[in-house]
Amino acid sequence: MSEHIHHVTDDTFEAEVLQSPLPVLIDYWADWCGPCKAFAPLLEDIVEDYGGRLKIAKLDIDENQQTPARFGIRSIPTLMIFKDGNLVATKVGALPKSQLTSFIDSHLQ
Repeated sequence: MSEHIHHVTDDTFEAEVLQSPLPVLIDYWADWCGPCKAFAPLLEDIVEDYGGRLKIAKLDIDENQQTPARFGIRSIPTLMIFKDGNLVATKVGALPKSQLTSFIDSHLQ
């Protein structure tokens, strides 16, 4: 796992995501989730492309159940983009790279 991808917990969500000076893409995932595991290398692949413009974070829904409940996570992987402490976009399901970068780019303006 890249040192550029932040692992967020219920306890660190506020500081790492909501108070981040950068927009944050957070991936809600679980170890048992096949699509989540298949999607993980894509996050690794794009993390350097967005360095300095976007923070990429992951939250394990099995180990951290308060945050997914707070945001109504019903299936994984779910991706959310937060800007200035506010949820601005959500996508459910693993995306191909072109759709992922379009999703991110459309919310970094």
